[in-house]
Amino acid sequence: MAVEKAAYQVRIVSVNAGRIRTSVYRNRDAVSGIFKQPVSEAVAIGPQGVSGDEVADLVNHGGPDKAVCVYSHVHYPRWEGHLGLSMPYGAFGENLTLEGLREEDVRIGDVFRVGTAVVQISQPRIPCWKLAMKWGDDKLPELVAKSGATGFYFRVLEPGTLRKDDLLIRETCHPAGVTVAEANRVMHRDKHDLAGIRMLLDLRGVLADSWIVSLENRWKRLNGEA
Repeated sequence: MAVEKAAYQVRIVSVNAGRIRTSVYRNRDAVSGIFKQPVSEAVAIGPQGVSGDEVADLVNHGGPDKAVCVYSHVHYPRWEGHLGLSMPYGAFGENLTLEGLREEDVRIGDVFRVGTAVVQISQPRIPCWKLAMKWGDDKLPELVAKSGATGFYFRVLEPGTLRKDDLLIRETCHPAGVTVAEANRVMHRDKHDLAGIRMLLDLRGVLADSWIVSLENRWKRLNGEA
């Protein structure tokens, strides 16, 4: 269940950014911006992302609906146990590593103030092959998706600056009450839940356009309209 109080707040334990790098995945060169490092100075955030951060795949990453990637440090021990190693901040390619927020605590459309910026949750993150490349585990993206511990994205409503140890403070809760965890359930686990799909489609204008398109296509297939 989502935390009801709009004043819910959590500390940023790390701000992370990185340049595009070429690595190797399945014996082929692969270009990615997933290799992020903590930065100590204040960074600017705006509709196109975080200053000093680069995105290689502009089709599936970055842009207004995926300007800032967020992940909770509370999930790190789970994946450290799975991989058998210690993971540094930014391990999941996130821009903001948060102290203790979980996907069931926040809703699609919730608005937060952080530093001097105002941001809004636009969609859960969909883990991709770049996590597998970074950590050498082809199963990792699917495990993260099915666990629900995916993280999520912010769109930037008001540009500003932020830094490590700033508080992410929720200003408004979206009235529909659809948590990031619930969106993940429909997208990744209960894919035939028509009521759940409709619930997410009703978030048009708040939920990222790419999710709306994907869910519309699924709705048509399940109803024999495709």
